[in-house]
Amino acid sequence: MRFIAKEGFSLIIIPLALSFICLLLSLVIGATEIKYILAGFSAAFFAFFIFNIYFFRDPERNTVIQAGGIVAPADGRIIFIGKVFDNRFLNKKAMKISIFMSLFNVHVNRVPVSGRVTDVIYNKGRFFSANLDKASLENEYNAITIETNGKGLWSGQKVAFVQIAGFMARRIVCNIKKGEDITAGTRFGLIKYGSRLDIYLPLNSKIYVKKHEKVFAGKTAIGKLS
Repeated sequence: MRFIAKEGFSLIIIPLALSFICLLLSLVIGATEIKYILAGFSAAFFAFFIFNIYFFRDPERNTVIQAGGIVAPADGRIIFIGKVFDNRFLNKKAMKISIFMSLFNVHVNRVPVSGRVTDVIYNKGRFFSANLDKASLENEYNAITIETNGKGLWSGQKVAFVQIAGFMARRIVCNIKKGEDITAGTRFGLIKYGSRLDIYLPLNSKIYVKKHEKVFAGKTAIGKLS
């Protein structure tokens, strides 16, 4: 069990240390004006420390999924659902769902379907606000493509999910490698400080969610492969 994502440890410890150092300096320096400045920096670093604890929280999730089911890969609000032609990952018409993660959402990402990773693509790009349509195409992203396993009509299908950096996000973390077998609901990475996640599904997939709905990674059933 863990409560903080390991990728956030350094961003939690560093501002705490800086806050402590500034506080100590403010206590030993005699000049009143400098003392107040250092005390202000100490308070600011401590506030950032508290925010990072909140931002990098990593609650346990019990994923219950039916055969062929698809779970949300991210916490946030759905900003797009529709049919598109995906010429980057699946190379065919697909059903696309976009989830916007604000600074106040849990940012740990989870695998939406079980299967084998067939491709992982990282692409440098811009840092437009993640809730804009052009963010899908122009922002920095990391895309994972999976071929589903199991039995029935839902086996052997391709699903792609894309971590997209936002205006404040400057680092995408992905712990998945090509050739891995992964299970729906397991953690695979995060995006630091506000972001978006797009998922591309087979065109005939059943979709359970609606635009503007809030979803939770590894917990909310967003659809089913058909």
